[in-house]
Amino acid sequence: MPMFVDQAAITVIAGKGGNGAVAFHREKYVAAGGPDGGDGGRGGSIILQTDDSMSTLMDFRYKRKYSAQPGADGQGGLRSGKDGADLVIRVPRGTLVRDKETGAVIVDMSGSEPFVLAKGGRGGWGNKHFATPTRQAPRFAKPGMAGQRREVLLELKLLADVGLVGFPNVGKSTLLSMVSKAHPKIADYHFTTLYPNLGVVWAGEGMSFVLADIPGIIEGAAEGAGLGHDFLRHIERCRLLIHVVDVSGREGRDPVEDFKAIREELRQYSADLAGRPEIVAANKCDIVQDEGSLERFKAYIEEQGLPLFMISAATGQGLRELVKAAAGELAHLPPIPVFEAEYVEPEAAPGTVEELKIFQPEKGLWSVEGPWLERLLERVNLSDIEGRMYFERSLRQGGVYDRLEELGIREGDTVSIYDLEFEYRR
Repeated sequence: MPMFVDQAAITVIAGKGGNGAVAFHREKYVAAGGPDGGDGGRGGSIILQTDDSMSTLMDFRYKRKYSAQPGADGQGGLRSGKDGADLVIRVPRGTLVRDKETGAVIVDMSGSEPFVLAKGGRGGWGNKHFATPTRQAPRFAKPGMAGQRREVLLELKLLADVGLVGFPNVGKSTLLSMVSKAHPKIADYHFTTLYPNLGVVWAGEGMSFVLADIPGIIEGAAEGAGLGHDFLRHIERCRLLIHVVDVSGREGRDPVEDFKAIREELRQYSADLAGRPEIVAANKCDIVQDEGSLERFKAYIEEQGLPLFMISAATGQGLRELVKAAAGELAHLPPIPVFEAEYVEPEAAPGTVEELKIFQPEKGLWSVEGPWLERLLERVNLSDIEGRMYFERSLRQGGVYDRLEELGIREGDTVSIYDLEFEYRR
């Protein structure tokens, strides 16, 4: 039996940007050709893309680290380095991506649009960019920036309109096989179904829906007992629940108590899930051994105000009516829910002054580097006046200017922070 994997932790690392080149134009009969070092290429990004041919996260069980290609270094003759190739990671539709540290949702991969999970680093400037009337032969260039690194959790939540819930061996798999073309493993013992099965149910002209057979839930599932805890997440998206109850009495079970137990597990796991619209399917009604127990069950469900259908998944009795009722309910229910992004990129909080790397390539020019400055440049919009004011304020609060003044910077000197240059003013 194939293993169903619905959770995985992976690390993704986007490609580093290529370094800028230090080069000078050299050509016969051309004196003092000047700097012509090209820029480094941008590092490849990590991109997520849904793939409907995938049904589990099995591909991520053994491979946990994914790295995109770095950008190539710049060359002389103003030749820029080649951009690193993006790495496309394919995931099953319905995969939820969370930040590993905070658990916050980064993206819900339920649609077809690709998502950039980690951005490649920008390429460094070649020495051509640093030429000025007073600095005609700069002998330095900028290194490429590191690509984004993320540690994330992948969690598969099936995209199904209707979820079948109930204790093990109540006939959910048989029901799915009878109303769709799905072929789940079926046997007369508990926990035959060890992973969710999906089937498309045709309910009439222009009417169809996706039905999910969720492995049997037992008491204590919300706390992690049995298989239920692993698979309760798969009915979180379902718009409608069909609660299948064995009313035959063959195993000496009380259908009312079974119904209450499953309802309680749903409530403990998620109050929202417990409040979803629900249809009750009394299965195995063709082999009922205790009519009194069945009548008590009917009366109890009627008290709850829930629609009840007497069915036999094995013979097909009542299935057409059940399917039509489910389609009718879905017609006026909202679409399958999509989880909103919760994750907020951390502020580019200033690090310590000791973390800054400040050097002077030549007189009048100061180069400043540091991890938090990279994050700051990624976040700030320098074309906007408020963005520039925020950038200026961050440099002052981070001690950049204080450190430069200690090292002897003068008014009018040039400050270079990665691929940004500006004139220093007190």
